[in-house]
Parts: sequence; C-alpha cells; structure tokens
Amino acid sequence: MANLNNLIVYCEFEDGKVADVSLELLTKGRKLATELGVKLEAIVIGDKLEGIENQLFPYGADVVYKAEDARLYPYTSLPHSSILINLFKETQPQICLMGATCIGRDLGPRVSSCLHSGLTADCTSLEIGDHTDPKSGTEYKNLLYQIRPAFGGNIVATIVNPECRPQMATVREGVMKKEVYNDNHKGEVINLDVNKYVNDTDFVVSIIDRHIEKCDINIKNAPIIVAGGYGVGSKENFELLHELANVLGGEVGASRAAVDAGFTEHARQIGQTGVTVRPKLYIACGISGQIQHVAGMQDSSIIISINNDPNAPINTIADYVITGNMEDIVPKLIKYYKKNSK
Repeated sequence: MANLNNLIVYCEFEDGKVADVSLELLTKGRKLATELGVKLEAIVIGDKLEGIENQLFPYGADVVYKAEDARLYPYTSLPHSSILINLFKETQPQICLMGATCIGRDLGPRVSSCLHSGLTADCTSLEIGDHTDPKSGTEYKNLLYQIRPAFGGNIVATIVNPECRPQMATVREGVMKKEVYNDNHKGEVINLDVNKYVNDTDFVVSIIDRHIEKCDINIKNAPIIVAGGYGVGSKENFELLHELANVLGGEVGASRAAVDAGFTEHARQIGQTGVTVRPKLYIACGISGQIQHVAGMQDSSIIISINNDPNAPINTIADYVITGNMEDIVPKLIKYYKKNSK
C-alpha cells in the first residue's frame, strides 16, 4: 500500500530564473500537500544555483533539493533522470509534478518507466480524492486525481494510480495559477552530492553549442486577446483581427483549426495543444468552442463571442454573444473603438 511521503515538484531553471510552469506547480502542490498533511518539496538540477531557494520558498516549498554541477547544465536526459530516479528510490515521494515542457516530456516518462510508476501527461486539473477498486473492492484514500481530456476531448478522464509511487503528472504552462503562498515562508535546503546519484556514463552526451530562438509573440500575458477560429475563413480575414487587436492594445490568438488551415502561425494557438490564457477580455471570432480550445481560455474575465451560428458551443460560456458575420462586425468594432479612443 501507498506510503504517505512528500510531494515533490521538478523545477526547471534557465538564466537564473525558475520557469513559470514550475512556480505554477508549486502553487498547486502547496494546496495538495497541505490537504495531505505532507511537506512540499522542490528539486532544481543544474549549475550556478546559488540563492535559487529564495525564488521557491515564497511559493510554499518546505524543502529544496539542489543538485549543482557544471555538467548538469544545459539539460541532458541521462544525468537528470539518474538524479531523480535515485533520489526517489531514497525518499519515496508519493506525488511528483513536472511541467509538460520539452524537458518534462522527456524526463517524466524516463523516470516513471524506470520506477514502474505510470504518468498522466497534460493534466488540466489535479485533486485529492478516494477510490474504490470495482474488481477487488479495495478502498484507497487520498489518491491524486489526474484529470485530463481524453478521446479527442470528447470526455474528461480522471486517472488514478492506486499502488505505484510516485503518482506522476505533467501539466502545461498557464493551466495552473501562479500565486505567492507567503513572502516570508522559509524551508530547508538540501545540497545533493551529485556523484552519489549519477554515473560517468550519464555524461556520454555533451552539448557543444546551443541556440534558443525566442518567440516574439506573447499571447500568454496579453490583457486582451482577439482570437480567430476556422470560421474566420482566410488569412486575409485574420488581418482584420490584427487590426482590432492593435486598436484595443491586445494580441491575436487562434484555435487549432485556424492554425491547421494555415490562417496564422502556431505560436498563436490557444487550447489543450497550444497555450492557456487568462486575459481580462477575450473576443472569440468564428470559434465553435471545442472542449480543447475552451480548456485554454475559459478563465478569461470577459468572453465575447462573434459567430454566425447562434448555437455555437462557445456561446454557452460567453458573457456576450454577437450573432452575425465576422467580416461585417469586426470592421464596425474597429471603427467604433477608433472613434472612442481619441
């Protein structure tokens, strides 16, 4: 049966900063750990980690493990996996959370496969709850409910892992809310002896040179988003959305169908397979409102839907619905805002 050890978050670290997705997971982890009555732990693996704990303690971390070695940065699969696998064998955490990033998607499956623990990818919600095995009748208390859309988004599945530990899940950036737990919260720092956890063979791959292309499209933090779906109809019509976004001081987003149709670039995709956003205002143009898209924008403060189908699913979550053709309505909005913003 499961032991009740701690909850640990693998924290990604680049340019002296802990990744937002890791801080979001600490925020969620803090709530789950409090509910379970266990400690929240964080692990950072890399180089030049001095003072990194000061970024983690305010988010509720009780313990910060640091594995510091010049060979551990930039990230490579084998040493990072070895450190987690060997540490988890030692400390036996009951839950491990990671970002569903390039690193998390590489690292999570390696660790869970080696520890035979299972992993749920791309969770949209995490909760603690009980489970009764329908076959054996065995009751399990305080399991991690790993919740995600399944079967192409047609259902929302709740996945549990009754026996194997740790219960592992990855979560995309922006899905969980990042909130400081307590600015004055302090915890314990444990410096790991890296050589105890890795083999020399783990360093068979070394990175000679690395280039990261920064994306200049930042819809994640935009206060206003004008988003277009397949119903926008063309690349040219997307220019109207850009014009409206410029007038409002916002950014342009898109549904997967619009990106797949080539109307706009992938960096603008919102939803389960894109980014998650929480703007003050979300204007959805020609978006039907599939569950995968809604998962990425349902926490917007105000949602306005512009659609020629009065029964479009998105209308059920919209605060305001404008029924009509986007090509007629958007130019009127542009004209109106221009006139009133002088």
